[in-house]
Amino acid sequence: MELIKDLIDILLHFDKYLDLIIRNYGTWTYLLLFLIIFCETGLVITPFLPGDSLLFAAGTFAAIGSLDAGLLVISLSIAAIAGDNVNYWVGHFIGPKAFNKEKSRFLNKEYLDRTYEFYEKFGGKTIIIARFLPIIRTFAPFVAGIGRMTYWRFTIYNITGGIIWILTFVLGGYLFGNIPLIKNNFKLVIIAIIIISLLPGIIEFLRQRNKNKRIS
Repeated sequence: MELIKDLIDILLHFDKYLDLIIRNYGTWTYLLLFLIIFCETGLVITPFLPGDSLLFAAGTFAAIGSLDAGLLVISLSIAAIAGDNVNYWVGHFIGPKAFNKEKSRFLNKEYLDRTYEFYEKFGGKTIIIARFLPIIRTFAPFVAGIGRMTYWRFTIYNITGGIIWILTFVLGGYLFGNIPLIKNNFKLVIIAIIIISLLPGIIEFLRQRNKNKRIS
């Protein structure tokens, strides 16, 4: 429970924590951000990492010169693409076993099933769309690797989605993060980003639940 509270605190005050990291570690900050994005997209056991809010916050610090915007976009795009690539191959080799188990110590099968349904609806475009959906973002390449998509096709969607995702949030933070209204209400902005990111998944969940009720 304490860990969850700490994660929420970091998420809502990421601007303050990132400022401390930049002051204390300088250029090593790029490596830390790289690892966070890589782990969120590449490891199915870490879907809770703060991808969207981290990218937006990093963009705001690039706007004031604390970080280099070009280096951020390039390094984090590589991290996002490499992460999905690793996740694809993990899914390719061990994914079917995950679906055969109702309970797993490291994987939430409900997340896997939800991503699979999302994949059934949107097909290959899921890899791009999922970049903007927490949790599904982490599981989409894993599900793709199980065998529903050829690697070359996945790679095209992966590169396209990864670059668009990074550009959207880093440049969003760069252009808007230091506007006084946003800067003074950064916590509310982060909450808004989280809500907007989760909204499509919530709508789809409610739609499916209503559909199941009508069938039963």
